[in-house]
Amino acid sequence: MTHAILVHRPGGAAMICRMGRALMDVILHVGAHRTATTTFQHYIRAQETALAQQQVHFWGPQQVRKSVFPGLFRKAALQNRRHAGRRATGRVSLLTAKLADKGIKQLIVSDENMIGTCVQNFRSSSLYPGVGERMARVAAAFDGRITRVVLSLRAQDLWWASAAAFIVARGHAVPDAGRCRAITQHPRSWRDVITDLACAVPDVDIQVVPFENAAGQPQELLETVLGQSISPISFDRWLNRSDDLAALRRIIERNGGDPAVLPDGAGRWQPFTADQCAAMRETYADDLHWLTAGADGLARLTSGHPRTRADTSLPPGQYTKGQSYDKGHANAPTEVAQHR
Repeated sequence: MTHAILVHRPGGAAMICRMGRALMDVILHVGAHRTATTTFQHYIRAQETALAQQQVHFWGPQQVRKSVFPGLFRKAALQNRRHAGRRATGRVSLLTAKLADKGIKQLIVSDENMIGTCVQNFRSSSLYPGVGERMARVAAAFDGRITRVVLSLRAQDLWWASAAAFIVARGHAVPDAGRCRAITQHPRSWRDVITDLACAVPDVDIQVVPFENAAGQPQELLETVLGQSISPISFDRWLNRSDDLAALRRIIERNGGDPAVLPDGAGRWQPFTADQCAAMRETYADDLHWLTAGADGLARLTSGHPRTRADTSLPPGQYTKGQSYDKGHANAPTEVAQHR
C-alpha cells in the first residue's frame, strides 16, 4: 500500500540560516539491489581522481553503512537507544558541512540499502515496503541538500530470482512455493515504490533507469547521476553476479542444508513458475507504461541507449565474482559469468 511520509521542512529564521551556508548538492543513487549496483560503485571508484577535479565526492556502501548512517534506521536492537537517530542525523550534517567547506559541489551517495534490503523484501513478500520511512529519515538527515535521486529497476520475475539467489548464497532459507505465490500475488509494484519515494523526498528530481537498458553501461548511469557528460574510461568488470544452481547447491550443502531443495539442472535459478513469471512481467510492463506516460509527475524515466536485440548474455568483458574481489583484492579468482 502506498502511503505518504511527512517530512519537516525548515522555515523562517531556519531557512534564512540555511541560505547562508556553503552550497553543495547531494545526489542519491539508491539501487535497487540486483541492478548492477556493485559494478556501478566500483566504476565510480575508478573515476574518483577525475571526479575530484570537478569537486565531486563519493560515498559508497562501506562508508555509508559504517561511518555515516549507523543508527539512522532504527532496528529492533536500537529501540532503547533513543538518541541513535538524532546522533546519526547530526553526524550526516557534520560530514556534509565539512565537504561543502572544502569546496565540494556535488556529493554522490550510492547504497542500495538506503531503501531496504532483499531479506526484508522476502519477509514481507513485497518490494521495499519501508522505502518511504527510510528515505524520509535520509532526507531529514541531509536537511534539504538532496537535489536528485536515481533508482534502477528491473523486471520483477528476474529481480526476485536474482534476489533469491543472493539471499540463499548468504545462508538464508530457500523461498518455498508459498512464499513465491505470496510474492506473485502481492499488489505492490515499482510504481508504489516510486510513489513512496516521491512522498519521502518531495520536490526532488527522481530519475528511473531500467536495468535492461543500463546493464553493462556504468558510464551512462554515472552521467545520469551527475546530470552531465564525463570522460569515458576502460571498465569491463561485472561484479557480484548471482550464483548459478550448481554454486547454490554447494553453498547450501556447505551450510548443512539439503541441496535437493533446488531443482535439477544448471544455469540460472528461477524459483517461480512460468505462469508466475508471466504475471510479474505483465506488472512490470504496466510500471514502464506508467513511467513512460509521465509517472503522474513524480519521476522521469531515463531510458539510456536500449539494445538493438534481446541479448541472451551480458555484454562482453571480464566478469568477476566474489566479495573478496569487490573489496579490492587483486588476486581474487575470476570466472566466466552466467546471467546475473
